[in-house]
Amino acid sequence: MTDALPQDPTLDEIRDALAPLIAANAAFDGWGAAARDAAADAAGVDRDIALLAFSDGPVDMIDAWFAGIDRAMLAALPPETLATMKIRAKIAGLVEARLAVTAPDREALRRALAILSLPQNLVRGAKLGWRAADVMWRAAGDTATDYNHYTKRTILAGVYAATLTVFLDDASVGHADTSAFLSRRIDGIMHFEKAKAGFLSRTENMPSLSRFIGRLRYPVV
Repeated sequence: MTDALPQDPTLDEIRDALAPLIAANAAFDGWGAAARDAAADAAGVDRDIALLAFSDGPVDMIDAWFAGIDRAMLAALPPETLATMKIRAKIAGLVEARLAVTAPDREALRRALAILSLPQNLVRGAKLGWRAADVMWRAAGDTATDYNHYTKRTILAGVYAATLTVFLDDASVGHADTSAFLSRRIDGIMHFEKAKAGFLSRTENMPSLSRFIGRLRYPVV
């Protein structure tokens, strides 16, 4: 999953290239200077440039790694493949692809999630979870712009976070326990979406109390 560096790379390109190398070292050295420097040495990048590329420290490194996971996931399931799948299979397949990418670096992932759970990083961690869910829903073909856009991503972000918790300690063959857990949670999403669609179809032509009140005109006192 390492991105090769071009001649005279930009800081973004350096981040993309170093992030998976940092993750490989983070299992042993943690998400800090030692892992960053080792990655820079391996890629032939000046350590000071690497420090500049990740000026916000560990969370910057984790952010870049997660962005690389997004790219690897989309490469594993390109649009032409997803187009042949039903929505449930798309979401399950995208989550499974993410897990497959992170499987060699589970300890690095564990350490990354511990850092993101610190009080000072909770907002950034929530944004990264939202971004992952958004990338997956967009890849699955979701084009909602109303409140469905937010509910779908909020629910999937929660499912993905819960699945990661199971995945980190899954010792079953082929991570079968994680797959089973994910399957049950995806079923829950699909049932919720089906129930929501049914409710909306039943209520779309009902009178709106809020619109009625908004049309009222009260006499001036």
